[in-house]
Amino acid sequence: MYVRIKLLNGFKESLIYTIPDTWDTQNLTGTLIKVPLQKRTEIGIVEEVFTTLDSTITYTIRAAHSRQVIPSDPHYFSFIQKLSSYYAIDRLQLLKKIRHFLTEKEPDSEPCGEHIPLEAEDVPLTDEQQAIVSAILPFIERGTYYPALLNGVTGSGKTEIYKKLIQCAWTKGKSSLFLLPEVSLAMQFTRILKKQLPPDIPLYSFHSATSNKEKKALWTHLTHDKPAVIIGVHLPILLPIPALGLIIIDEEHETGYQEKKHPKIHTKEAALIRAQLSNIPLIAGSATPSLSSLYNVAQKKWSMFELKKRFAGAFPRITLVKLSDKNYRPHFWISNQLKEALLQQLERKEQTIIFLNRRGYSFFIQCKECGFIPHCTNCSVSLTYHTGEELICHYCSFSSAIKDCPTCKKSSFLKKGIGTQQVVTILEKLLPQARIGRADLDTTINKKKWAQTMTDFQEGALDIIVGTQTITKGYHFPRVTLVGIIWADIHLGLPFYNASEVALQQLIQVAGRAGRQSEDSRVIVQTMLDHPLYAYLDEQRYRAFYDYEIKNRQLVGYPPCMRFAEIELKHEDETRLEQEASAIASSLRKMSKTAKSTLTILGPSQPPVHMIKKVFSRKIYIKGQTIAEILALYGTIKKSKYTSAIFFTPNPLS
Repeated sequence: MYVRIKLLNGFKESLIYTIPDTWDTQNLTGTLIKVPLQKRTEIGIVEEVFTTLDSTITYTIRAAHSRQVIPSDPHYFSFIQKLSSYYAIDRLQLLKKIRHFLTEKEPDSEPCGEHIPLEAEDVPLTDEQQAIVSAILPFIERGTYYPALLNGVTGSGKTEIYKKLIQCAWTKGKSSLFLLPEVSLAMQFTRILKKQLPPDIPLYSFHSATSNKEKKALWTHLTHDKPAVIIGVHLPILLPIPALGLIIIDEEHETGYQEKKHPKIHTKEAALIRAQLSNIPLIAGSATPSLSSLYNVAQKKWSMFELKKRFAGAFPRITLVKLSDKNYRPHFWISNQLKEALLQQLERKEQTIIFLNRRGYSFFIQCKECGFIPHCTNCSVSLTYHTGEELICHYCSFSSAIKDCPTCKKSSFLKKGIGTQQVVTILEKLLPQARIGRADLDTTINKKKWAQTMTDFQEGALDIIVGTQTITKGYHFPRVTLVGIIWADIHLGLPFYNASEVALQQLIQVAGRAGRQSEDSRVIVQTMLDHPLYAYLDEQRYRAFYDYEIKNRQLVGYPPCMRFAEIELKHEDETRLEQEASAIASSLRKMSKTAKSTLTILGPSQPPVHMIKKVFSRKIYIKGQTIAEILALYGTIKKSKYTSAIFFTPNPLS
């Protein structure tokens, strides 16, 4: 008996091995086995089982070592197969993500687990919360696919429901998967749940910041086929998990759930596939649900539960300030209203968050004389100006000192846009008595400094914190009664179909940081636009925004009303790339022109950032009624050979 094996180590060719006649071959295809390769042992996926050997084989056929011991999960390989088909990739690409687990030695001892000797906090559920738990619990007990949206305003107690459902699943001997959109949030919730869940529930985290020791402990626990609670971002959904009984996706609207590198797997979509195959409930929670989730509720594909009451405080009062009105501009970026509100905060000894979705000292610089803008020599993006008179590319880290303009030889540069560091500098001049901190992607690199800044703000050692979206999620700042949004228009100008949705979600999320413990809190929104979006800047009006936006999506045929997919081509030769992109788009249009086709081909187009590290890119988009129709069309170009690297992403978010 023979098997054809594809190794997880990246070896391109499939290899053939013999297997014992005693092995059960009925369900062997698609599983993992250990095989010898030279003097080491590797892991491979079984592609084919056969009895007759091809006479053209030129290498010595060796015997497979053993079947790979992985956690018992009867639906795991069917999930990997379906997910790989959905993203039009080889399942090997998915299995490689957990290869470091599979190459560990098999566990030879009982799992140790992370049993935290802390007294669990037993917070009684409200009647509203208990009703939701009672409605979901039967689906956990029976093992039934049940997708549900938990729409709860900021501070309404979604976490308490999550904890109760996890405990209920554990008492039934079932594992829970708790997913969050960012590593920092996953780390924060790990600390919370370790403290508040009963100490006999083994809790593990699995993400990019998890140590090898922690990962090994998790794998050891899983291979003993014992239930656990696993917290993470992208990676946990690809693990084989014994007795998986519940998946929770918090902040389900976040675009961070879609991976940035190919294959751009969206964790929520993967979780839905897994929940369906495993026959388990999936709970997706958010104060600002994605339009796709609300659409599924409207189409009666999902259930929905609502939490309408905050435990404390109230949603803050919103004030819109037009930066284009010079009467409100003692400084261009700090309006008179915002400055006065900041002074009142200092007098009351209350805290403020200043929000800006940008990092660095400024957006870019431009020559006042001739208009020249410095660009990265490797990437098609402008260089960002930082203090220290340095220009930095935030894609490839190329840096350059500021010199005279190479076009007109003058040295008069105008700074365009604004960043968190510049806002801090402005506030320090306007409010010298204020204690100001900064929290953005740059400052998170230094973990100790970041943690100290967060601690200082939570304990009241800082009056104002200036930050990006890193401070809008998960953190609880009870003393914050004012949020100032420096530049609300940033997202609205992005060339994505969901720009308004993302903008409103982020603005409501950051506004929700104010008033967590207060009935009298404010949000000052600075804008240069008269945009209909701002009429919905309230948690209570978010559903009205859905009605408004879904009509626009229906008119132009964008998700969730239609299916949408992206084909990205990459090549070091831009001329060759353009030729192949045009040829592929032409071929797709020709193939899509059938009587029953609902497909529309867009492009090829040049993305805003069309060169990174001297590799060029072009994008082609396909719209259609079903993903099956889109995948079938995409399959026609895979049969042809192109020199460009080609990547497929269903429902891209950016």
